[in-house]
Amino acid sequence: MATKFLSPKLLNTLPPFTRFLSSASTASIAAVSPLNFDEKPEPNDAEKQLTEPTTATTNLDLSDHQKLFASVSTLKLLRSSATLGLASNERFIDFGMWVMNSRLMETSLVRDAILKTVKHTFFQQFCAGETTEEAADCVRRVHDSGFRGMLVYAVEHTEDNAGCDRNLEGFIKSVELSKSLPPSSVSFVIAKITAICPIGLLRRVSDLLRWQYKDPSFNLPWKLNTLPIFSDSSALYHTLEKPAPLASQEELDLHLAHQRLLKLCQKCIQDNVPLTIDAEDTSIQPAIDYFTYSSAIMYNRDDKPIVYCTIQAYLKDARERLFMATKTAESLGIPMGFKLVRGAYMSSESNLASLLGYDSPIHNSIGETHACYNDCASFMLERIADGYGAVVLATHNIESGQLVASKACDLGIRKGNQKLEFAQLYGMSEALSFGLKNAGFQVSKYLPYGPVDMVVPYLLRRAEENRGLLSTSSLDRILMGKELMRRQKKLQFTKSKMASPSSIKVEIGTE
Repeated sequence: MATKFLSPKLLNTLPPFTRFLSSASTASIAAVSPLNFDEKPEPNDAEKQLTEPTTATTNLDLSDHQKLFASVSTLKLLRSSATLGLASNERFIDFGMWVMNSRLMETSLVRDAILKTVKHTFFQQFCAGETTEEAADCVRRVHDSGFRGMLVYAVEHTEDNAGCDRNLEGFIKSVELSKSLPPSSVSFVIAKITAICPIGLLRRVSDLLRWQYKDPSFNLPWKLNTLPIFSDSSALYHTLEKPAPLASQEELDLHLAHQRLLKLCQKCIQDNVPLTIDAEDTSIQPAIDYFTYSSAIMYNRDDKPIVYCTIQAYLKDARERLFMATKTAESLGIPMGFKLVRGAYMSSESNLASLLGYDSPIHNSIGETHACYNDCASFMLERIADGYGAVVLATHNIESGQLVASKACDLGIRKGNQKLEFAQLYGMSEALSFGLKNAGFQVSKYLPYGPVDMVVPYLLRRAEENRGLLSTSSLDRILMGKELMRRQKKLQFTKSKMASPSSIKVEIGTE
């Protein structure tokens, strides 16, 4: 019989969330990311950010484009501005997705031409390279700009054990790569459970875990100790009938998958690099949380989390699940780290729930999602201030960045605290990244890498889930445009000064 460490009823006896973030309106500012960070913003928010005052206590200045982009070359500014402009056009993205998924890709010459074009535009903007050597060079460049790198070997959705074994080696090489780079230049190695456990098995395990939550007498003999995976508000409609127990081969595959994760955790401990497990859609997320929490119980020790779980704040149960898992881990003396994101599977989640006749597991409004994200961030900051846990605040949302930075200062969390990290995607939200860095906070850039034909599908899956992909780039494009204009004027002034005739002094002397 499974053991529940913390029943939902017990929540009423625990301290509620206190000292939430500022109640300033969150209805207008959002973000979208191809890698699960944020959601779509309302129009004109970028312009508002240039005129609205920043919280004074954080020194988070997002208006001084000259200071923000001081370390960025003009060539990179030009390329980034152009690429972000294209990426913010939904019709262009739709056309690109159609091409990438069309039969055109079956013709080798056409495929090579398309991938070459992608490599020198979007791949170059948002990815760290194809090889470990290119990823290492990217980490060094990022580090020279004052950021840290989150190494992401971009594989996922694997069907068999052979593919899972290959992917594990790729993740192991990411950890080894981090040791060859400057100290502290790599903040995390990122892994996806879908890359080291067959996707069909993750669905089966998730079904079994959901059914056990409905019926605690349902025995799962293979189940290890874990933290709370569900709350009373969690979506359970994926499993409408009692699932069959795992077959002997499935149990063996589950054991192999768990051994892969443990091997990766052991490597991270050996090389002192934290591991963050990315989130997926709710159909398989219970199994992912099970893998993550069971390994965290084994390896998170001495107030230093090695294994981080990802919480998607756009889910209605996110706040409660974070609270329950954190409190249970704390009661067991296990330091727990979380990466907090907004979420990426909005369309598929809502469509599936509607098809089955259930309410969407996602908050009914963007304002509710923002409130949930900010509340979860506030809760984790308070835990850190009390000496427990760690958090990665992965967001492209300007308002959340400002509010959380202010909250950290109010709680006395010193800038540079190893338990607090901000994160944005490589090539996106540069203004927010530089602003947070200039204010003294640790900032990481999410660096996916791998062969173009492997990484592009990885990004396209996010594009399909996020209509309005990369529209968060509007503030960056405005500020980049202003900085390019400033540099152009400066260049013109310099050229004009150099071209002006020098004054000639003629002295007429006497013989």
